[in-house]
Amino acid sequence: MFASFRNASQHPNKQKQEREWLSVSFKPENFVPGVVIGFILGLLLDLSQPGKGRSKKNSISVGKVQQRSLVTSNGDEELKMVLVVRRDLKMTTGKIASQCAHAATGVYAELMQSHRSLLRQWEQYGQPKIVVTCKNQQEMNKLKEAAEGIGLPTFVVADAGRTQVVSGSKTVLAVGPGPKESVDSVTGKQALL
Repeated sequence: MFASFRNASQHPNKQKQEREWLSVSFKPENFVPGVVIGFILGLLLDLSQPGKGRSKKNSISVGKVQQRSLVTSNGDEELKMVLVVRRDLKMTTGKIASQCAHAATGVYAELMQSHRSLLRQWEQYGQPKIVVTCKNQQEMNKLKEAAEGIGLPTFVVADAGRTQVVSGSKTVLAVGPGPKESVDSVTGKQALL
């Protein structure tokens, strides 16, 4: 390609072809997919290097007592996640779906940095997720404390407040993924959504 630039001054047709090639290359329909593909590849490469240069966020809590047992649990043990939705906020179905997605992806992203083996085991069982309800913030706090007390990962979604609820409202609590029996011991009495 460098040779074509050197010779472009000697051949006006080549210079014109070079300009046409560049104008075609930088059209949005050609350029944007390249940027998107580059971003995705960069993200995948970054995720393949666990914990390198990343700061640990405080949005996830893993109880200290059983943290090791979750990560090194029996590979045949069934795991699940429960999403606990507050009823008192009276969110619409779409809002609830969105908040549950935030909770599931939030806990997943955090565990990618510290507990990949737990996530892989959960994925092998089809990533089971159950959605239940709680009455209010106080009940959600009790469930979160109980889950952390036995070493289960938790993640709480705080809403941005752009649509239906006040900014900072705690909308959904994710409990797990963790051993089915452990998760059920915390959330098993909650009503299904």
